[in-house]
Amino acid sequence: MSAIVTDQFRILNASNFVDSIDSANNSYYITVGLPNPAINAYGRSTTWNTNPPTPTDSISSNAHSGDVVLYGKRITGANVRRIVRKLDWVAGNRYEMYRHDYDINSPAPITNASRLYDANYYVMNEDYRVYICIENGSSGNNLKGNVSLDQPTFTDLEPSRAGDSGDGYIWKYLYTITPSDIIKFDSTEYITVPNDWSTSTDTQIRSIRESADSSLNDNQIRTVYIAAEGANYANGLGQEFDLIGDGTGGKVRVDVEGGKITNTTVVSGGKDYSYAFVDLGSINSNTTGTSANLVPIIPPSKGHGFDVYKELGTDRVLVYARFDDSTKDFPVDTSFAQVSIVKNPTKVGTSDIYTENTFSGLFSLKLDDSSLSGKPKVGEEIVQTLSVGKARGYVASWDDETKVLKYFTDRSLFINQTTQDTQDYTGISTNGRSYSFNSNGGTINGQVSNFTGSIDSAFSGITTNPSGTKLINLGVDFTNGIAVPEINKGSGEIIYLDNRSSIARNPRQKEDLKIILEF
Repeated sequence: MSAIVTDQFRILNASNFVDSIDSANNSYYITVGLPNPAINAYGRSTTWNTNPPTPTDSISSNAHSGDVVLYGKRITGANVRRIVRKLDWVAGNRYEMYRHDYDINSPAPITNASRLYDANYYVMNEDYRVYICIENGSSGNNLKGNVSLDQPTFTDLEPSRAGDSGDGYIWKYLYTITPSDIIKFDSTEYITVPNDWSTSTDTQIRSIRESADSSLNDNQIRTVYIAAEGANYANGLGQEFDLIGDGTGGKVRVDVEGGKITNTTVVSGGKDYSYAFVDLGSINSNTTGTSANLVPIIPPSKGHGFDVYKELGTDRVLVYARFDDSTKDFPVDTSFAQVSIVKNPTKVGTSDIYTENTFSGLFSLKLDDSSLSGKPKVGEEIVQTLSVGKARGYVASWDDETKVLKYFTDRSLFINQTTQDTQDYTGISTNGRSYSFNSNGGTINGQVSNFTGSIDSAFSGITTNPSGTKLINLGVDFTNGIAVPEINKGSGEIIYLDNRSSIARNPRQKEDLKIILEF
């Protein structure tokens, strides 16, 4: 049995995702992690930075990704947009007209697209205004239409020509991309679509939406395409005919010269059509020539501009986040090689969904300055020998001013170090167990830098004043020199995962992350 997942299902899924982010019941976060990808360890590769591996989708892999998270920033409705391909208007290019019947058997004439949403039937002008092409001068005698000479710039509600060149193009204005969306979501390949089209109270959007409502305005159909001009029809200009179909109220004027259909003009677009024909009965009853083929173009939903998501095929969503040095939760001396989107992580020590703007996924140790010898190296393994075994972790950050070391742990520290799997090895009963660093434990040792130091068990709180002149917020709350992540380790659902070459952070830079999800 043959089956397909339809375009409308993809558009629906994109809309459901946006709605899910806006829901008060959910918390979505963009996370970054894995500061030491280029080592021989579980989930890593020594060639990672030159050839990042394709992520794998398994319960085991997702759990490991959750273990190596450094930092997360919440996604809100303000930082997510539906997007479509960027098609800039360029003088001299040909653009396809909107048609409801592009498919594998009747592809778009220029792009050969087998579906509408892959055709080049809309443009963005130099002022970030978006238009859909209603007519392009095409016909059965000119399948690809004309080149476009006049850039559309108007914001009128009605479809219109863009200039006086006579290029045959008629455009319908849809919306203007806002300056804030340009700053946040600008991309070389995609443009944004307003999030709340059906409910927006923006004056211009509401006017476009309401003017396209054919249930109120009888303006559903805007174009009747001349697929075949026919022959031996009764000559006459402006002859008016009904649009016959499952809707009502549609009328079109037809010009016949030399027995051929030369022009059509929609007088009334009607409403509720899913198909339509032109009744030429009064001028074709006596013809012995070739029959004409006039194709009323059925717009999406109630009319052009009523539902831009269906009109433009918004099956992609762009998620944006900016990371800066405004919080100690995301240290600037580290790097990251994994980016993910996590849904509904839980607050540490509880089953409650975490809802704060940011979270730290790292453990933190406040070290005693007087005990320090050398400095930890980001990415190296650290070890503390306890009475029951050894506590292990990977250094994610070292702050020389506050003497705070941030670290994470994952299974790569505890599995067989030769095979990087669960194969039996000597000392598995102790080395295979995960132990937490202890305020009253022994010295902590760096396995690469050879640094040593002890935890400052007398320190508690969220601020420190090491110089006596500047109070520093540490981002997390310490108890006896130790702070834990703000979310439960590995909690939440990973719905997106991206491996990339290491990106080093710097106090003088900000990172803008833009994730494109295609449904």
